Amino acid sequence: MDNKPKLVIIVGSVREGRFGPVVASWVAEQAGAHGAFDVAVVDLADFDIPSALPAVSPKGADDYPRPARMAALTSALDSADAFVVVTPEYNHSYPASLKAAIDWHFTQWTAKAVAFVSYGGAAGGRHAVLHLENVLTELHAVTIRDGLAFPNYFTAWQDGRPLAPEAPGHARTLLDQLAWWATALRSARHAAPFPV
Repeated sequence: MDNKPKLVIIVGSVREGRFGPVVASWVAEQAGAHGAFDVAVVDLADFDIPSALPAVSPKGADDYPRPARMAALTSALDSADAFVVVTPEYNHSYPASLKAAIDWHFTQWTAKAVAFVSYGGAAGGRHAVLHLENVLTELHAVTIRDGLAFPNYFTAWQDGRPLAPEAPGHARTLLDQLAWWATALRSARHAAPFPV
């Protein structure tokens, strides 16, 4: 496996006037400069994700019936070796759009590394991340400890970049850890199916 692991950066908010694409663009720039990944950005606003879920298929999660309009999203998640979830904090949690995208997929998260970049008010979106860690752990993902949080993002960013001079260094730490886990987990998935 000489090819780089694929990193999918997910823009979790679909709210009008959202800041997520700005953050995701900066994260993609940092990941590109880091050099360990093939990077793709997936914006949930580009997909019509139903909030109503069907009954789980009796054949199991691999046979979950999804609408055809979600095929590109499912394909992007399938192809990922690692994820960075970019999320705001709404009412001390993460957006419904992100929960819907997660709930429509099962094996796409299994034994893959997930890091978080959050933004919000005083807490910088950390409440949202704590909830996401619980949900994705249930789906057998491996969450990365060192995330990025941007408190009071509305005054902490300018011209598409965070004003904090330490932000690029923190991003590199996140990406270093994510690359290690992505490579290790990809090798493990190729060696043997994950036991579920």
